[in-house]
Amino acid sequence: MVAIETLMNWLITALAFGSTVLGGYVGYQAYRGYRRHNSRAMQYLSVGLFCLTAVAFVVAFVGSVLLRQGLLPSQFQQPLTLVTRAFQFVGVLFIAYSLHSRE
Repeated sequence: MVAIETLMNWLITALAFGSTVLGGYVGYQAYRGYRRHNSRAMQYLSVGLFCLTAVAFVVAFVGSVLLRQGLLPSQFQQPLTLVTRAFQFVGVLFIAYSLHSRE
């Protein structure tokens, strides 16, 4: 039973890390598109994707590791969740703005 729980924890960690790396890559590619075409909409899209994926996942991942290891008291769980959700909200906001902005 412990082996399955350990495997699940490793899979969750690997998927969180993979999502962070992949989100950073997608955000970087959008930034390259902004630089190539000098498009303001693409700039907002790249910032939104980066906030939504890479930044939010890093905050959630690092926060959960610190909480799990006991380096942060459990009273910081809600503030970390709030910060993560705020980055996700800001990311979606930037993406929505990029889709409706006129150049």
